[in-house]
Amino acid sequence: MAVFADLDLRAGSDLKVLRGLVETAAHLGYSVVAINHIVDFKEKKQEIEKPVAVSELFTTLPIVQGKSRPIKILTRLTIIVSDPSHCNVLRATSSRARLYDVVAVFPKTEKLFHIACTHLDVDLVCITVTEKLPFYFKRPPINVAIDRGLAFELVYSPAIKDSTMRRYTISNALNLMQICKGKNVIISSAAERPLEIRGPYDVANLGLLFGLSESDAKAAVSTNCRAALLHGETRKTAFGIISTVKKPRPSEDEDCLPASKKAKWSHSVTQAGVQWHNLGSLQPLPLGLKPSSHLSLPRTRIQERQLWISRQRDHTPKNRL
Repeated sequence: MAVFADLDLRAGSDLKVLRGLVETAAHLGYSVVAINHIVDFKEKKQEIEKPVAVSELFTTLPIVQGKSRPIKILTRLTIIVSDPSHCNVLRATSSRARLYDVVAVFPKTEKLFHIACTHLDVDLVCITVTEKLPFYFKRPPINVAIDRGLAFELVYSPAIKDSTMRRYTISNALNLMQICKGKNVIISSAAERPLEIRGPYDVANLGLLFGLSESDAKAAVSTNCRAALLHGETRKTAFGIISTVKKPRPSEDEDCLPASKKAKWSHSVTQAGVQWHNLGSLQPLPLGLKPSSHLSLPRTRIQERQLWISRQRDHTPKNRL
């Protein structure tokens, strides 16, 4: 049975409303929810606050509908970036961003979208649904983001509130699906009130309107969300990977050669100041070093015969007139 998740429940100052959001999500069958804290550095005096503690919300977690285990509550940070300088907080290793389970970025320009897909250490890239896209999606940055394990998030609650936003939501989603082909897409609610949350199967049906296939629509509220959470755990705990490569063993043909042939094969000869190797590389001798006299190229039988004849001629006394 699939484990459904909603990774965007908007955190507000009213804890009572937030409790109602979590209880409604558990009643609808969501096993995992994330409380989203949004930071917009364009506004003055915006700082990253500490995530909401689960103990402040519930003493006993609500039970998921149809299952005997309680709902899992995670924390999420979404940073709205409208300037490249806003990305510095995501590069700082000691920032409060590492206190959150999921980190998302909401780029406002094409340049920032490209930076988010290729360089930023985040888990989610948010797609705007409340207005027309200010740029066109391009395949290279999206393919890089998919290879890095990033997910693209679409939200559906604005489409419930207004017909104009509904048109923008469907249009922007279709533009995204033409490039990513439904890979690494998640659908969240972005709910601020309990009435704005829909069941996971209703959300999967909504994914069909976004251009997703039936399997991709179901994965958008289950397996893709789980992959994003695992990516977040890796981001918080892993700092590097060491890859070991096994040294190849010598070929069997080379092992079967006699010792004399191995020596002949690896033996290098020198003539006229140039050193020949079996690999075909040419290396001149160092300056001031003459070629060795005792090393010579191997001769054929004909060459040996010609050399013997020439030596016999040298030792034969010439006829005196």
